[in-house]
Amino acid sequence: MSDITPLSSYLEDRWQSGEGDGSALYDPTSDAIVARASTKGLDLAAAFRHARTVGGAALRGMTFAERGALLKAMSKAIHARREELIEVGRINGGNTRGDAKFDIDGATGTLMYYAGLGKSLGDKTLLLDGDPITIGASSRLQGQHILTPKPGVAVHINAFNFPAWGLAEKAACAILAGMPVISKPGTATAMLTWAMVKAVTDADILPAGVLSLVVGSARDLLDHLEWGDVVAFTGSADTGEMMRRHPRVLATGVPVNVEADSLNATVLLPDAEDATYDAFIRDVHREMTQKAGQKCTATRRIFVPEDMIDEVVEDLGERLAGTKVGDPARDDVRMGPLASKAQLTSAREGIAALLGETDVAWGDPAGGDVLGVDGGGCFVTPLLLRAESATGGDAVHRLEVFGPVSTLLPYADLDEAAEGVRMGQGSLVCSIYGDDRKALGAIIPRLAGWHGRIVVTDAKIADKAYGPGMVMPHLLHGGPGRAGGGEELGGLRGMKLYQQRTAIQGNGPLLARLLDR
Repeated sequence: MSDITPLSSYLEDRWQSGEGDGSALYDPTSDAIVARASTKGLDLAAAFRHARTVGGAALRGMTFAERGALLKAMSKAIHARREELIEVGRINGGNTRGDAKFDIDGATGTLMYYAGLGKSLGDKTLLLDGDPITIGASSRLQGQHILTPKPGVAVHINAFNFPAWGLAEKAACAILAGMPVISKPGTATAMLTWAMVKAVTDADILPAGVLSLVVGSARDLLDHLEWGDVVAFTGSADTGEMMRRHPRVLATGVPVNVEADSLNATVLLPDAEDATYDAFIRDVHREMTQKAGQKCTATRRIFVPEDMIDEVVEDLGERLAGTKVGDPARDDVRMGPLASKAQLTSAREGIAALLGETDVAWGDPAGGDVLGVDGGGCFVTPLLLRAESATGGDAVHRLEVFGPVSTLLPYADLDEAAEGVRMGQGSLVCSIYGDDRKALGAIIPRLAGWHGRIVVTDAKIADKAYGPGMVMPHLLHGGPGRAGGGEELGGLRGMKLYQQRTAIQGNGPLLARLLDR
């Protein structure tokens, strides 16, 4: 894998290479170029037409069970190359083995979940949305809402941090709903997405036109949107806003689902039992260091009772001190580099801004020990900062440093904690650790309107609870406000972006027979 790999795009059911050198992809551990990708000269308009006419027709002619079988086959094809994909994740993403597995297994697990959902929906091609409604004096005159696939193509633009899982979570929902997919991964780490799609195409398991891949610059991708298409985007809030204002989006009314920046919060309640407190320390440490903190669900703000702040610094610092950072090829390394030089520059700028209104609680802003690397690379070592209060400062509630950096915010009471959490202006996930039922009952409704998901951990489930960074296909992934206002996954909910809700009215008994399919 030491040579530079040319990455092609998969369009109109064949691999196609763009002109010229295109974009360089790097190994963020060594700074070596490992791949190149170009989309120059590729006919994206033809790719859209092919996906709509060929792929769309094929999926709409299949039942949910048949579409689910496609997802199951995709999952198996990807899993069969798991070891190869883990190595690609290390080379192009700087992933440790554990981090690469987290991404790849998240992808195959999500595909398999939606495969099971398709099997449970059975031999139907449409879904009923609610019960029949009598709309006239006669009981025969009724209305029924139904859900059918939108007639266009689903354009998926994914972020760099989850090149495997990002493709799978969107594609699973779209394909099961009956829409073909054109996926555009973040270029910096697209080598893993490319290898994953290659595993699927080599297995020859999908009907023509169902899955397309664009590797490299997006160029004029959105210029080809038409009525009936859908866009789902994960990335920065600024880019999401640009997409929403794209002329073709405005002209066609294409829905745009956005998952953007998120200053996720963790709240430790007073009088948490020992098991709950231990889970809090465990999960905050994981969220700071897993994938080098490059997760949209990672904890950025940690709200702690002010009389516990020193205890938390000591215990969390001890955990962080045991996290070895360096070359992810080493067995003893638990955290690798950031994914690219651009991310490294952004993180350093963010840290400098945060230091203007916080103190260092643990770590070194200039960087700590990095194992197995003789200079270079995109490394940021874990850094724990401390603000004066839960509601003070501006940058700490506004600026997301996409790396292993979090800020402790001491609070005097639940009112101050809730106010501080809400200052994040909307997040993907908030996690609460506590055992006081009265306190839990008071804070959850005050925070729910600002979050797509709230994870509550108490002593009875502390040893088995999933942390906030584990995105489950059963539950909603998305969030309000600055998090983008979008929704993904959540079982059947994740399919609704790709389905048209239509009201059918007429002879009730006749409609029941016609729609029973």
